[in-house]
Amino acid sequence: MIKHIAAAALLSAALLAAACNTVEGAGKDVSSAGKAVSNAADGAK
Repeated sequence: MIKHIAAAALLSAALLAAACNTVEGAGKDVSSAGKAVSNAADGAK
């Protein structure tokens, strides 16, 4: 029983870590795209 709980806890931790990295990467991509749009708008002035 304890082995099943430990395995579930490890799997959950691995999935959470992967999700955090994915969200962080998506946030960086959106930020980069926003900066590019802002720079283009400044250049068009």
